[in-house]
Amino acid sequence: MNILDEIVAHKRAEVQENKELYPVKLLEKSPYFQATPVSLKKYLLRTDLSGVIAEFKRQSPSKGILNEYASPANVCLEYMQAGASALSVITDSKYFGGSNKDLSTARKYNYCPILRKDFFLDEYQIIEARSIGADVVLLIAEILTAEELKTLSALAKSLQMEVLFEIHDEESIAKLPADAQIVGINNRNLDTFDVSIDHSLNLLSKLPSNAVKVAESGIDSPETALALKNAGFNGLLMGTRFMREADPGRACKLFIKGMKKLTHTS
Repeated sequence: MNILDEIVAHKRAEVQENKELYPVKLLEKSPYFQATPVSLKKYLLRTDLSGVIAEFKRQSPSKGILNEYASPANVCLEYMQAGASALSVITDSKYFGGSNKDLSTARKYNYCPILRKDFFLDEYQIIEARSIGADVVLLIAEILTAEELKTLSALAKSLQMEVLFEIHDEESIAKLPADAQIVGINNRNLDTFDVSIDHSLNLLSKLPSNAVKVAESGIDSPETALALKNAGFNGLLMGTRFMREADPGRACKLFIKGMKKLTHTS
């Protein structure tokens, strides 16, 4: 059993408990159900922004504690001010130290798209995401069947949210629904935790041609980011690179400045 299998097993039990504590009818009373979600696709295609999806997370299974006491209000606002195209907030508690409250807090201070990054297995979680202010949900092809991807994405769409479909290998691409509009390639090997940007570059041409494309994990320098953008990626999902710093917002600002400088000199 790899770490993803362990997380999924725990998540199934967690979802069942949440269903009893916070029934769907209660979630649907959230004021966020009256708000119009913001389009990640549109923001990633904007030429005046960086394409960076800056992530808030306190820890990870592979890196341990990153920034235990970071404030989602401060960090996420600074991410947007730095020029990030969108935000990603990890809400998993056990393995990433996150919470639904982190995302709702980020929502209060930002108007850009917010991705709820978690391990979606059940329709309940899609409704829950809408209730806490998320605009986008992450569906991981590695842990879902083609039918589950189709069902969960259809529900998200009916709630006016978008979906970032995450793949880890070429086999996962075949699972994607025909109408998949945003597809991300995770560069992390789930068994070894090794990260290679070449993984994204090798799979890029195999993604649906009309999809907005996102590279995830291991983007550690402006040079790498620009190489991925030049290859054809519209978005760059980055978390550890910023959150390991004492001031994640400043790290994001300097990174995006570095990207702009390289763009102007190339």
